Amino acid sequence: MNPIFAAAAGVLLGGGGSYILFFLLLKGKSQKIIRDAKQRGENIKEKKILQAKEKFISLKEKHATERKELDRKLNDREERIKRTESNLQRTIDQNKKEGRQNKNDQEKLDQGLTDLEKRETELKNDHQKVIEALEGLSGMTADEAKSEILEQIKSEAKFLAASQAQKIIDEAKENASEQAKKIVIQTIQRVATEHSIENSTSTVQLKNEDVKGRIIGREGRNIRALEAATGVEFIVDDTPEAIILSCFDPVRREVARLALNQLMADGRIHPGRIEEVVAKTSKKIEEEITQHGKRTVLDLGIHNMNNKLVRMVGRMKFRSSYGQNLLQHSREVANLCAAMAAEFGLDAKAAKRAGLLHDIGKVSEEESELPHAILGMKIAKSAGENDDVCNAIGAHHDEIEMTSLLSPIIQVCDGISGARPGARREMVEAYIQRLKDLESIAMRYTGVKKAFAIQAGRELRVIVDSGQVSDVESDHLSFDISQRIMNDMTYPGQVKVIVIRERRAVSIAR
Repeated sequence: MNPIFAAAAGVLLGGGGSYILFFLLLKGKSQKIIRDAKQRGENIKEKKILQAKEKFISLKEKHATERKELDRKLNDREERIKRTESNLQRTIDQNKKEGRQNKNDQEKLDQGLTDLEKRETELKNDHQKVIEALEGLSGMTADEAKSEILEQIKSEAKFLAASQAQKIIDEAKENASEQAKKIVIQTIQRVATEHSIENSTSTVQLKNEDVKGRIIGREGRNIRALEAATGVEFIVDDTPEAIILSCFDPVRREVARLALNQLMADGRIHPGRIEEVVAKTSKKIEEEITQHGKRTVLDLGIHNMNNKLVRMVGRMKFRSSYGQNLLQHSREVANLCAAMAAEFGLDAKAAKRAGLLHDIGKVSEEESELPHAILGMKIAKSAGENDDVCNAIGAHHDEIEMTSLLSPIIQVCDGISGARPGARREMVEAYIQRLKDLESIAMRYTGVKKAFAIQAGRELRVIVDSGQVSDVESDHLSFDISQRIMNDMTYPGQVKVIVIRERRAVSIAR
């Protein structure tokens, strides 16, 4: 319990003296409380006053700083305004001064223009007088003289351009031709193969003339059965001891030839036997085609090729193009491509693969109006060949755009294999016509006296009139003829154009 309350209770219970003592104690305690309260109030008051003073000082300093900054900005603005006014005044003064000067200059300029126009009129009159005097001396008008000079300059420029072009071509050949020829020749020597003659007929030799009757059969039933079973035309004519088989499909022609030989060896020739022998022979040829394809792929070191493509490679054995066996041509192109790709640091295996397959469109069994290169590309793509190989197959005759470095290699090697001496057989009529076309192109040019196509059409010698064609013009003529041949003709290999100009002076002493 609180002592004061305890004392108060004691007073109330104890009596008068105790009451006085309680009062004094209570009074002393209250005074103490009052003093403590006053002291705390003074402390709080002093603290608040101190805080107010600090706040006032801070605000005063902040105000002074802001006032200084504002005064500085005002001073800067006044300075800029003064400078602007000064610049404007100088500009106004300068403009007034230049205006007066420009007025004087304009007057001088007008006077100068007047003088120039007067001088120009005088010069035109003098020029006209000179032209009239020159026309009188030369006997030609100005336009005629100008045309003659232009023609002379054009002729000289043409000769110079031809000489320069020939010089550039010769330099390029000297720098690039040697290595290219070396690579091509070495590659051809390494991989060149034999070829066979292309034809659409086969001849079957007979032991005697009596066999012809048995082959024809009663009322021609045997020969009709043979033609129906094989799809080949059997020509039995006056050729002694021989029957000619005619068909554009070499596989069918081979089946017919083998079947006919087996029938003649067996001696039993009738429609039933014919169908049986043709069926067995066809199966044997199909197996042989597959074996040829597998052997070719194995010999070239090509792996993981689709069976459909392997079979088409085997069919090339029985197909030829321009007298060149297609399988041998494709093998040759494959080896050429591998050698070329190795020289250029490309993938030789992919190049060999593309070279072998580049003509598979020619042996397709499906009927299509597409060029053989595009058809071959689609077949290769459906068989899972990669894009570079497919593009090389489709682009080797420029039917599509080349997107791989293999494509130009395939195109070049295809041309090399077909153009090398002895690779292809050409029809006599086409050969003669090509020679005539070469000579005809040369004879179209002015000054050409004679033209001779020699070296099997790989060289054209042009003899010109030395009085009409100069040395420089002969260089230009050789270039023009070669360009015309490239643009107008199709030919294997290349054609060298030689222009011969000779000046002979003959006199006789008597």
